[in-house]
Amino acid sequence: MTTLTPTTAAGAGRTARTERSPLALLGHQIRYEQLSFWRNPQSMVFTFVLPIVIIAIFGAVFSGSADDKFFFGLSGMQYYTPTIAAVSVLGACYGQLAIVLAMRRQTGVLKRLHATPLPAWVYFTGLLVHCIVVSVVDVALVIGIGLLYDVPLPTHWGAIMLTLVLGAASFCALGVGVASLIKNSEAAPAVVQFIQFPLVFISGSYFPIHSEVLNNIAGLLPVKPFNDAMLAPFAQNSGYQWRDLAVLAAWGVVGALISVRSFRWDPRPE
Repeated sequence: MTTLTPTTAAGAGRTARTERSPLALLGHQIRYEQLSFWRNPQSMVFTFVLPIVIIAIFGAVFSGSADDKFFFGLSGMQYYTPTIAAVSVLGACYGQLAIVLAMRRQTGVLKRLHATPLPAWVYFTGLLVHCIVVSVVDVALVIGIGLLYDVPLPTHWGAIMLTLVLGAASFCALGVGVASLIKNSEAAPAVVQFIQFPLVFISGSYFPIHSEVLNNIAGLLPVKPFNDAMLAPFAQNSGYQWRDLAVLAAWGVVGALISVRSFRWDPRPE
């Protein structure tokens, strides 16, 4: 009969952990990201409260308004419900992710994680799934507020789900790419907002843009195509916006390429 010494038992434990299936590792990583998020009340509250507050304010301002040429033939709330939903996805998948990764790198969390047997693809897939879950909750809350102001439910749920998943994946890739270029965690919020705020405003998220030149420029960037792909099934009784989705996917590829080439697990030396 073979007796296990503490050394061999520890080795067997490490082997068992190493041999866990990729799906088991992925499930564990998703659970970790979810627990980390939900156990941080401040981050959780602001992630969900900000879009709710914005859409509620717009609802108070535009409630009962008729269809308007300024909103491309829609009511104010028909326009703002999908665009604010899109902003909430952008914040969860791009802004928050870039800041979190910069902080984890600065504090050495990524360095320690990289030394474990956890594959990199499992870690980043876990982050993606986590961001999609948060985005779905955000979008559901915004739709719920819209219903209180008589905004009808969307007509093409398949188009919305594809747009939501593709948008989350693309913005996550861009978030990781931007995090790769940030030197330290203190600079992360400023860098993230420096990129995000101009894109949100020129893309018509907070007010419609009627300049053809500006719309053409914004249409080549990731936020406006995402807005338009969400707006069509929400308020225009349209389905899949393949051109907008293609632009969004292209930006996701750009973000992924930057991430692969530039992502660092170790903090930069001061």
